[in-house]
Amino acid sequence: MKVAVTGSSGLIGTRLVAALRTDGHEVLRLVRRTPRTADEHRWDPHHRRIDPDLLSDVDAVVNLAGTPIRPRPFTAGYKEQLRSSRLDSTTTVSEALAAAAGADPGRRRVLLSASAVGYYGDTGDRAVQEDAPPGSDFLARLCADWEAATRPAEDAGVRVVHLRTGLVVGRDAMLMRILGLVFRAGLGGRMGSGRQYWPWISLDDEVDAIRFLLTADVSGPVNLTGPRPVTNAEFVRRLAAAVHRPAVLPVPGLLLSLALGEFGRSSVLAGQRAVPAALERAGYRWTHPDLDDAFRAALQRG
Repeated sequence: MKVAVTGSSGLIGTRLVAALRTDGHEVLRLVRRTPRTADEHRWDPHHRRIDPDLLSDVDAVVNLAGTPIRPRPFTAGYKEQLRSSRLDSTTTVSEALAAAAGADPGRRRVLLSASAVGYYGDTGDRAVQEDAPPGSDFLARLCADWEAATRPAEDAGVRVVHLRTGLVVGRDAMLMRILGLVFRAGLGGRMGSGRQYWPWISLDDEVDAIRFLLTADVSGPVNLTGPRPVTNAEFVRRLAAAVHRPAVLPVPGLLLSLALGEFGRSSVLAGQRAVPAALERAGYRWTHPDLDDAFRAALQRG
């Protein structure tokens, strides 16, 4: 296949591009800076500009572009950056794919577009599949608008998949870099009550699931999570065991709320018991179905 990838320099994008090439696919990397290699092509999602010929003969677009969500307060400026970086990128590739589909309706195309399990808001201990309604907090509304931005491609007959990703457990993932340092120092513990669910997925399975969805007969939202979500208390207990440290210093919820504001309340103290029903129905098999396996892969050196 000929596959275009946005956000190819990020954690997931870097691994995905390498894997797609190993699979024998031709990969185009859409970048906002001056291209440095033959496989890079410049686009300008901020102004919604892209060469109309760039996607004319691609079979798939994997859209991973967007400002990373970091553990910091959601200021008005940061919220706008998170929204615009996602909506502009998604609208740009969706409209370009729609134009390509209109010019060549015989080619089957797919758009795999990033989203997040934050779509559901705080669901408590209720298991949520892909048909669950959206939440009402900022991240939930952002995910709903993010997914809606793919409508031009969907209306043009492109198969669209929304990649609702959970917490990525990988060697260079932000989550592991931050928590790894804290827990190796012996300063880790549950966050708030610890009863909130943290839906996780290993980096290997995140990449492999995207590869799987390139050709699987699946459309619409797909929870990219491990098959067995765990609570925050269980997550940190297993992480502490993986790094051979105790997890005896809980972080009060009030402190997290004061320090991180809305981010702390919606992304740390709240959670989703998201289960990957669509992936399971499609026959995907996990490399790391267990959190301990995912931690071992993420923490290995070299």
